[in-house]
Amino acid sequence: MKVLAFNGSPKMDKGNTALILEPFLQGMREAGAEVELFYTKRLDIGPCQGEFNCWLKTPGKCHQDDDMQMLHPKLRKAVIWVLATPLYVWGVSGPLKNLMDRLIPLIEPYIELRNGHCSHPLREGTGRAKIVLVSNCGFWETDNFHPLLFQVETLCDTIGFEFAGALLRPHGPALAAMLEAGAPVQDVLEAAREAGRQLVTDGCISPAILQTVSRELLPRDLYLQMANNQFRKVLDSLAATAGAHA
Repeated sequence: MKVLAFNGSPKMDKGNTALILEPFLQGMREAGAEVELFYTKRLDIGPCQGEFNCWLKTPGKCHQDDDMQMLHPKLRKAVIWVLATPLYVWGVSGPLKNLMDRLIPLIEPYIELRNGHCSHPLREGTGRAKIVLVSNCGFWETDNFHPLLFQVETLCDTIGFEFAGALLRPHGPALAAMLEAGAPVQDVLEAAREAGRQLVTDGCISPAILQTVSRELLPRDLYLQMANNQFRKVLDSLAATAGAHA
């Protein structure tokens, strides 16, 4: 089973998104999947120019000579796509959005009705994959992911893919801090790992596992206090440094 994963965080393997993504991918590998991970920060992917050459002049091939030329064949063959991103203004990070916009060569220009809604058929040679979303955000509440979820679910509906679930980590910065402090939060990482195993073995992820990944780590008021204190500490330090060099 071929899996393509994209980490859209500029912090790559050092960010809060990777804390959930890495055990998830590890679980898929343990279940026998062949996983290939790309960091969008290291990819050369320009924004879509909207000229539709990939539909009209060179069907299935974008005119831009960048890393999408290498990725398109891989995307056509992958059984699972993993889109991982920090929540940026209630959506995906910019580089990952460029990648998503550049998926147009994989579909036909024709419009068809699917379940009573306008959609595009997949181009011949593109397999029907499953898409999984992995994301973290700095806000405490899980409902901050709703616009992002809608975007990814709509992508799946439009191209006829299956949305296989979302590993969402609200108040994400708390997880790294609590792991470093030795707090009992290892179950979150183990749940992410089990989610990967389940997806490969069973073809789906249980709601209970996804709920554990997203579970409350600490009360909201305490999280707000800790986050604001940390920002205040950094700002005071920067102000003191600036004052010393004035």
